[in-house]
Amino acid sequence: MCAWLEVSASGFFDWRGRPASATAQRRQVLREKITAAFAAADGTYGYRRIHAQLARQGVGCGPELVRQLMAELSLVPCQPRPRVCLTKQDRQRHHIPDLLQQDFTADRPGTTLIGDIT
Repeated sequence: MCAWLEVSASGFFDWRGRPASATAQRRQVLREKITAAFAAADGTYGYRRIHAQLARQGVGCGPELVRQLMAELSLVPCQPRPRVCLTKQDRQRHHIPDLLQQDFTADRPGTTLIGDIT
């Protein structure tokens, strides 16, 4: 073991008993706000949108800090898939009447006008 990695027992227990630093407390508050914003967005917001939302709330932090804290919390955004319509369209609602009954013959020119867009 390297000499610079050794820590005395009294130093370790002194370190363990110390209160959390201001940075650690701030990061914990940010974690809670990030988790709340992520849950409010149904897990679809990434770090950029979460950062923008926190900025609108007046929380000062950088986007990289938000990205790092989201990675620590294992918050991975998932974009929703497009909705697929499972109902059938009502064909009577937008029905266009067939006035010619599929008979395209005409007695004289100019009496029956038809068109095709294809």
